[in-house]
Amino acid sequence: MDVGIGLPNAVAGTTGKQLVEFARQAEKHGFSSLGTIDRTVYDNYDPFVALAAAAAVTERIRLTTSILIVPNRVNPAVVAKQAASVNALSDGRLVLGVAIGARDDDYEAGSVSTKGKGARLDEMLEDMRSIWDGDERGYAGAVGPVSHGAPQLIVGGSVEAAFKRVARFGDGWIMGGGAPDQFAEAADAVRAAWSEAGRDGDPRLMSLAYFSLGPDAEANAKQSIGHYYDWLGEVGDMIVASAATDAETVRQYVSGFEKSGCDELIFCPASGDPDQAGLLAEALEG
Repeated sequence: MDVGIGLPNAVAGTTGKQLVEFARQAEKHGFSSLGTIDRTVYDNYDPFVALAAAAAVTERIRLTTSILIVPNRVNPAVVAKQAASVNALSDGRLVLGVAIGARDDDYEAGSVSTKGKGARLDEMLEDMRSIWDGDERGYAGAVGPVSHGAPQLIVGGSVEAAFKRVARFGDGWIMGGGAPDQFAEAADAVRAAWSEAGRDGDPRLMSLAYFSLGPDAEANAKQSIGHYYDWLGEVGDMIVASAATDAETVRQYVSGFEKSGCDELIFCPASGDPDQAGLLAEALEG
């Protein structure tokens, strides 16, 4: 199983210098991917912007939106162009994870209706696929850049409609958080939808987990993750408590998700400190 690490793009107060140094350290320590979390109404950096910055200071590591809220961005041609741009700038390293998101205010902030957002995502993905396939849209031809074609497309969601969306449009599926047994159950449903759709091969299966290491591990987890999920009340407290705050828990998560059939687990940080990448690498080696 591959192990990735999240950029602190959604850790409030993270500076640009910290973000790019975090990307450098993640590549230095051999992580498979840099992930990003998407919100509109929050003190966070836009995923495409953050990954473009990371692309400029890395050469190997995959750049993953884990996930990008697509239906509130409305214009599929613009989203497709943004994704193609990051993919080309990074020499084909973008993995585009997409989902509908859980917060209504992320839609309301841009006067976008939440009604029918699942159907809107389907329509946008169909249009984006045609754009990446080179469908001409004007006198100049296709929407570019087209040098690296379509990015790998990963779809998130935990309901049947999302699993069917994976099979229809995606190269794989990502779970937004949860335990290994929950992952295994949902992964079986994804595989079933994949098979029913007549897809060849196997879907790529991914998940997220939170971590916070070092002397301020628990305080950072409570402050950062707690603030991000405070709208969920007790559920948010449970997410904070689930964060891996020691090496043993990190390794338990890796073992549990690997046994559950996960292809890649991305650990999202609770601090913008670039040293977190080294601490996570040390925990994995222990």
